[in-house]
Amino acid sequence: MLKWTDIHDIAIELTDNHPDVDPQYVNFVDLRKWVLALEEFSDDPDRCGEKILEAIQMAWLEEKD
Repeated sequence: MLKWTDIHDIAIELTDNHPDVDPQYVNFVDLRKWVLALEEFSDDPDRCGEKILEAIQMAWLEEKD
């Protein structure tokens, strides 16, 4: 089960699920929606803030490189 704090693992899952997406251009509304839609994700949606989404986006950018 993934939690909001599993930033690197979430980035890997997003890379696998959205291979044609450039994370640099994903807005936080869509990013949050995509994380919540991950099959392995199980955490309180309200525990997510802008800092977490920013960290996920940065990890996703690194994962794509």
